[in-house]
This record gives sequence, structure tokens and C-alpha cells, in this order.
Amino acid sequence: MHCVEEIKNGIYWMGCNDFRTEIFERIFPIPEGVTYNSYFIDDEMTCVVDAMDKSCRDEFIEDVEYLLKGRKLDYFILQHMEPDHASSAVALLEKHPEAKIVAQAQTFKLFEQFFRKPMPSRYVEVKEGDQLKLGKHVLQFVKAPMVHWPEVIMSYDITDKVLFSADAFGMFGTVGNVYADQVDFEENYLDSARRYYVNIVGKFGPQVVKVLQKAAGIPIEVICPLHGVVFRTPETIQYIIEKYLHWAKYVPEKKGVVIAFSSIYGNTERAACVLAHKLSMLGIRDVRLYDVAKIHPSYVTAKAWEYSHLVLAAPTYNLNLFLPMENFLHDLKTLMFQNRKIAVIGNHSWASAAYNTMVDYVQNRFKNCELLEPTLDMKSSLRDDQEGIIDEIAKAVADDIKAYPEPKSLLQDGCKR
Repeated sequence: MHCVEEIKNGIYWMGCNDFRTEIFERIFPIPEGVTYNSYFIDDEMTCVVDAMDKSCRDEFIEDVEYLLKGRKLDYFILQHMEPDHASSAVALLEKHPEAKIVAQAQTFKLFEQFFRKPMPSRYVEVKEGDQLKLGKHVLQFVKAPMVHWPEVIMSYDITDKVLFSADAFGMFGTVGNVYADQVDFEENYLDSARRYYVNIVGKFGPQVVKVLQKAAGIPIEVICPLHGVVFRTPETIQYIIEKYLHWAKYVPEKKGVVIAFSSIYGNTERAACVLAHKLSMLGIRDVRLYDVAKIHPSYVTAKAWEYSHLVLAAPTYNLNLFLPMENFLHDLKTLMFQNRKIAVIGNHSWASAAYNTMVDYVQNRFKNCELLEPTLDMKSSLRDDQEGIIDEIAKAVADDIKAYPEPKSLLQDGCKR
């Protein structure tokens, strides 16, 4: 059996859906699974671009053998050594001992660290701008450090203007259709693409911008990522680059507010829900509520990336900020969350810690974030005479959202195609 499709002039997609893995990288839930992509170039010299996770090893080898049709494999390009793409590489290389391995020098070091099977006689080291001629196809290599491993390279087919983008432009979720223009991408894949980017690449926004600026200097007709769908039309390519610019520059995609809360006995939750209703009554159309003790932080961080404003509401627990909220804020800080207006509601019964910790995150640990006034530190539950403070918080958030400029296209920032 095989699962392959020709993308363009002898360039083939090879794909495998992984429905069985429940937690990606042992941290991110993937209820809809994930796709591993690899690519085959059929030319005078044959070439495989990246491998797959070991969970798809057998399918990967079957696809390669089907496309080789008994010929030898000349080159295997290892764009980065992350095991979800490289763990089936040794199986391929042992089956094809004649194949040369194309990668950066640092990749070979990691290859030997992971597999403990040095193959120096087969290494072909490449650097930025180097080319590999396969026949009619000529691949040029583009360095993409920290997108999202330090030794990442992308491969650009000069002949057919195809960019093999490694993990960039990837997403969670499995695929039935191969191409972004065959699906309702915004409905079915955008949230998965954002969550993938924010939680895996989000920390490295400046590095992503540099790669996007490089990409702006070359004509691209197809983008082939290692997870998810392939982008092959001008509209879908421009769309995903536009999204990446927002994410990499930490610029909201839309006006609205995420209310991220955690609550032990329901009192903080009640305050969050009251605030949400008051915001709605003030005409705010997009109010999103998330219980960070119930919803995995990776979903909430992605939504915080999407929206212009954020509200934090949580209680004190064991003389510290309630751990689910602490974990969420730690993730945001680690991912370099920035450029947002944030309101805070704390809760405590005998010792206040949650409020001070959340304020400290906003004012000192996050970058370029502003604390909206007034704030509130409740004692156990929201009193009737404190409703006026919730009204003031709602008005401050609503007024700021209404005054916030409408998101604009960022493609003119040196990346317009």
C-alpha cells in the first residue's frame, strides 16, 4: 500500500496520519491526531526530503519504495533532527546504504547523539545558499535557526519554486485532502496551526520574522510543511504568511478578550462570568472564557495570541497563585507573550498571593504589557457592594477594546509577496 500524491513535476508528497498518539511531545493534547509529511523528488538523482516519526516508519518506507520503483536512493535530506521527523531515518538509510545524507554540520552531530550510529562517509554538509543538483530540479538551502531547532534548514526547489519549509507552516490535526485550497482552512485548521505555532515556535518570533523576510525574496508557488496540508495557491500562501507575521510579531489578529480563570469552589468563576456578561452588555462581541484548570494551557495560550485583550482571574492556594493559573502564566512568559492590555481579578480568604503574582507577571515578567485599572482582590466571594468595581473593570476593558485599532495586514512589512 502507499499514500502518495504528485505535487508538481516529479515532486511527491508522502503522508501518514497518526491517530494513536494522544500527547504530542508528551505535553500537547492532540485529540484530532497529527500528520507527518515527507517528500520525494523523482529526477536523474532521487531524493527524499525528511523522514517521519517511528510510529509511521513502515508506511514511510512503503511510500519511498513505491516511488523508487526498484531504483537506488541517491540523497536523503535531513532538514532537522527532531525525532518526530528523523526517528525513521535510520531504517531508510540502512535499507539504502548507497544514499548520501544532506544536512548542516550541527545536524550530523545531533544525528550521532540520537542514534549513536555515525555514518561520516555518507555525509554531505551544506550551508546557506549551497545548491544540490538532482537533474532538472536544483535545491538551494536556506538556514532557519530556531524555527524551531538550532540547526534547521529549508530546501527551496529553484526549478519549480517549491519551498520545503520543515516545521514552519505546520499544524496539528490529521488530513484527508492534501492541499489547503481543498479544505475550509479557517474553519478546520487555523486554530490547530495557531496552537502548533504558538506552543512550539512562539518563543522564537524574531527568528521566524527573519526567515519570512528571506522567503519574501524568492518566488514561492508551493509550501510543503512537515505537518498538515500543503499550500499551492497564491491565496493560501499569502494567507498563511499573513498569519505567521501576526504570530511572529506578537500582534493580535482580532479585537476581543480572552478571560482566563481558575476557581476552586466556583467563586472566582462566578466573578469571571459576571464580568463576561457585563462586557457583552457593553457591546463587546467576542468574549472567550477558559478555565485553565480544565482546558490545557496550550489552547488558552493560542487564544491569548489571537485576541487583543486578556483578563486573568484566580485564587490564592497554599499561599501561592493557584497552580493551574501559575502554569498558564509560566507558559505565556516562556513563549514571550507580549503587547497586550491585561486586567486582573484575584481572590483570597486569609492571605493574598494570587493577585500580587498575577500583577507581577503583567508588569514585570511579560514584555510590553499594560495592566488595566481598576483591579480587584476579592475576599472569598464577590460581595454585592463590589459589583460596582466589576462594572468599572468591564468598562475599562470595553473602552480599551473599542479604542484599539482594527488589525491590519502586515504583509507590507518587508514580506509582501
